[in-house]
Amino acid sequence: MVWNNEHYPFEMNDLEPQVREKAIEIANKLKEERTVSELSIVPEAIKLAQEWYLNMEG
Repeated sequence: MVWNNEHYPFEMNDLEPQVREKAIEIANKLKEERTVSELSIVPEAIKLAQEWYLNMEG
């Protein structure tokens, strides 16, 4: 199942909206590229999205 702004992992619930949107995008991409559990993708997607956000702020 593809995640979106209405359906996403619980761990993404408290993220800033921009970070959550990016984390969902990253997680969906990782799900396409890898054959691992969705649950193992979530922490990595959140970390990458947070790094993206910090870099975006400069």
